[in-house]
Amino acid sequence: MTENGVNTSRELFDVALSTRVRLARNIEGLPFPVRLNSLEKQEIGRRVCGILEEKNICPDIIEMSSLYPFQVVALAERHLISPEFVTGDDGRILLLGKDEKISIMLCERDHLRIQGFEKGLDPESAFKTASMYEDAISSRIQLAFDGKLGFLNQNPKDIGTGMRASVLMHLPALSRTGAMEKFSATAQKLGFSVRGSYGDGASVKGDIFRISNTLTMGISEEDALGNLKAIALQLATKERSAAEGLISDINIKDRINRSAGLIRNAVLLSSDEMMELLSWVRLGALYGIVEADVELIGKLFVSMQPANICVLAKQKLPESSLDEIRAATVKKIFE
Repeated sequence: MTENGVNTSRELFDVALSTRVRLARNIEGLPFPVRLNSLEKQEIGRRVCGILEEKNICPDIIEMSSLYPFQVVALAERHLISPEFVTGDDGRILLLGKDEKISIMLCERDHLRIQGFEKGLDPESAFKTASMYEDAISSRIQLAFDGKLGFLNQNPKDIGTGMRASVLMHLPALSRTGAMEKFSATAQKLGFSVRGSYGDGASVKGDIFRISNTLTMGISEEDALGNLKAIALQLATKERSAAEGLISDINIKDRINRSAGLIRNAVLLSSDEMMELLSWVRLGALYGIVEADVELIGKLFVSMQPANICVLAKQKLPESSLDEIRAATVKKIFE
């Protein structure tokens, strides 16, 4: 389906990498997690897991204290847990679907952080996934809700719908032309934030941006999702237009081909250098300047981060080994 020449399907894979919808919820009558001890947090985990197991929809149960540090960081690199959950106290439990379309953090800032994920631009399906698990839990546990304020959460900015929906977008042309700075200021006025892929305070790497809603009061979930999708579609249109102008520049074509050459010949690649080079090559591949596997590039943005390489190797590795494995692996985009 198209609208004014723009692809409005749930895919939009050329610009939108993935969609996440997170629901923050708390249990009525219990203090926020920051005031709970490990045993109290474990009891919440027992109750929630018991409900989901009864309904035969319980994801894999992961006690964070049972993981090696690099395994925990790898989950954050894949956007499945928050940075806060990486360093939290004992009692943290993660419920993770085998297909990684559902991730539930128990006792992060709130008792429940329910996250639905989808490829491309598809906030409706991500919301549907998260809502299914919320409905299952709330059928047996009363959630903290106020008739006027909405869902009650530790962070006042999450009161109301308690929903944060976001899209990860690869925007190399807008980034290189300096347009993202202006867009970020405009988006903020419209109730959206524009950040690096790993959230607040994170630098932008590989020209990947996270666009998310900031308004949770005075707006319904459906309207918030619709607004996010609309602004993502606008960004996609702007990115394509900017890219078509950018790639006509011989200096840009040279940069893309040089990036491809570096990937083909590199013996060592740091994470930051990989992100920079893959961003250029992905842009070139989308517009026929170089031949490369665009889908694989999207996966490598995450799978070749330091902790995820350690997970693949099943051990903590020194930085030199990480760089060597990374350089050898990313060459596969040209096969």
